[in-house]
Amino acid sequence: MKYRSEIDGLRALAVIPVIFYHAGFELFKGGFVGVDVFFVISGYLITSIILDEMRNKEFSLINFYERRARRILPALFFVMLVSIFFAWNWMQPMQMKNFSQSLVAVSIFSSNILFWLETGYFEEISEEKPLLHTWSLAVEEQYYLFFPILLLFIWKFGRKKIISIFLTILITSLFLSEYTSRFYKEANFYLAPFRIWEIFFGSITAVMTKDKIIRDNNLLSTIGLIAILFSIFFFDETIRFPSFYTLFPVLGSVLIIIFANNNKGFVTKFLRIKLIVGIGLVSYSAYLWQQPIFAFVKIRFLDEPSKFIMFLLSIFTLLIATFSWKYIEKPFRQNKNSPISKKNFILFSIIGIFFFTTLGLYGHFQKGNIVKYQISPTITETIVRSNKQSECFGKDFIHKRDDWYCIIGDKTIKPSLVVFGDSHALSFLPTIDTSLQQLGESAYFIATHACPPLLNIHSFHDNQSLRNCNKLNERVLNFIKVNDIKNIFLVARWTYYTDGGYDGNDFSYIALENKNIKNKDVSRNAFKVGIEKTLASYKKLGVKLTVITQIPQQKHKALDLYFESLRSGDSVQNISLKRSDHDNLQNFVSSIFENKNIDLLDFTDIFCTSEICAVGDELNSLYYDDDHLSLSGSELIVKPTINYLKSNIYSK
Repeated sequence: MKYRSEIDGLRALAVIPVIFYHAGFELFKGGFVGVDVFFVISGYLITSIILDEMRNKEFSLINFYERRARRILPALFFVMLVSIFFAWNWMQPMQMKNFSQSLVAVSIFSSNILFWLETGYFEEISEEKPLLHTWSLAVEEQYYLFFPILLLFIWKFGRKKIISIFLTILITSLFLSEYTSRFYKEANFYLAPFRIWEIFFGSITAVMTKDKIIRDNNLLSTIGLIAILFSIFFFDETIRFPSFYTLFPVLGSVLIIIFANNNKGFVTKFLRIKLIVGIGLVSYSAYLWQQPIFAFVKIRFLDEPSKFIMFLLSIFTLLIATFSWKYIEKPFRQNKNSPISKKNFILFSIIGIFFFTTLGLYGHFQKGNIVKYQISPTITETIVRSNKQSECFGKDFIHKRDDWYCIIGDKTIKPSLVVFGDSHALSFLPTIDTSLQQLGESAYFIATHACPPLLNIHSFHDNQSLRNCNKLNERVLNFIKVNDIKNIFLVARWTYYTDGGYDGNDFSYIALENKNIKNKDVSRNAFKVGIEKTLASYKKLGVKLTVITQIPQQKHKALDLYFESLRSGDSVQNISLKRSDHDNLQNFVSSIFENKNIDLLDFTDIFCTSEICAVGDELNSLYYDDDHLSLSGSELIVKPTINYLKSNIYSK
């Protein structure tokens, strides 16, 4: 097959957005579509090469698989080997266990299946998975396994029907993808049956253009370029993907492959710029390196790297990719000058697969306890939360059950108190349950995820057709009215709905209208109005309302803080939350509570000195993660809770 430098340019157009997307640059919020461009290129090139060899009666399955292995495995094994070193140095045991599982999955070409079973691609935790990006390699490898066999069969028994067979596969996969994008997002994203249509677009392009002279068409190739750029800059994580929307980058790639084929057109000239072609040549290595580099930096450092650091790491990715291409990829490529014989390469591949599979299985069965630094079991045993989550949290968020609440405390006593809130109510559950039992009292407990206990608001954390927060608040109000309850505790991570986290990113937006408006000012206004409406409604019923103020939110999860303390040698208190940061985060919410003269149960001074809000000490963690209390933390506030209940709720 004749070399086309513009296709290497197209590879550059695919890999650069992927790198900048994973680096966190908002401009490239749709950069993940670069993978779809790669899929089309792969389908086109593989099909073209196989067709050439079949026509010349030179095709061999063994030679095909050897070439693919020479292309994929050496650089991949090198990246995996380097990743193991950093994983051992920087990972926590649970991270190492997950990483070990990915070593096995990558080695047997099934990492897309593993990551489908584990987590969503766009979830924050995915950013710390060094081998997450290999899902796309697995899809291509699975394509390589069956496609040449399919093409051999078609070539022998139905050569004239090759287009119709390919189209049937493409259309079936495309419509399956569109359907599953609505109901099974993770399976749709990761699994080959819902991705294969993209590769087959490349395959059909190869068949249709074979031995045909197609003139350069600047208009159509420009439309193709615009379609890809539109996807990169205007798509984001909320779009259903892959689906019909994916036709933008896929058809854009097809148009470029077909119509950018000589020196006359703008797109052809652009894609043949030496720097762009050079990036395209190292694009495979660049794709392999970018995810581990970004992931390990985020694993090692507690604070999010700055955009400048991420930009430097992006440049470093291209530099190390150039090294990898020159000294790892090229020597293994099958050509007349290759120093690696077929026999030695097969041996190399078998040893590599065996090594990574064995090491991965060992790390898995050791539960990741093969890392350099390991936190004392004394600490890890305290990083636990209430075991009542399954029975008392989110019991009936779809509003179809009669037993949609729990009774806590002394269950022989009729409750005169409702405890209502989001996941912070669950964190408060052990405290209030113990306190009520000691007082011989009881309460109704109602809580669900990311649902602030405020009337007249809509939460956009979840699909409101399934998890209707507005309806739950109305249901609680009516329940209190019908059962003549005279006291309610509202418990929530209040700043979650007004400010997000310390960087403003961890935001669960709310609004007065059910229009999915994700805006900070809209959320704050909804919070203010929601408080006013809630106060007025419960006051009208003669209900005493108490707000449990937010437990100080650490900037990092408890386990991460203890792990960093171990690595750095600094005390865990010194790297915990500063009191001033907590106060600043609470400013808006605190001002609303104070202006409305709300009764508050505030535990801040129990967890904070004038300078530090410690996550715990050398023997005991007060937190389960960054903002939910552990059982130990819950026990710490039992006494002040009992005192408040005695003085304000059950005073004789």
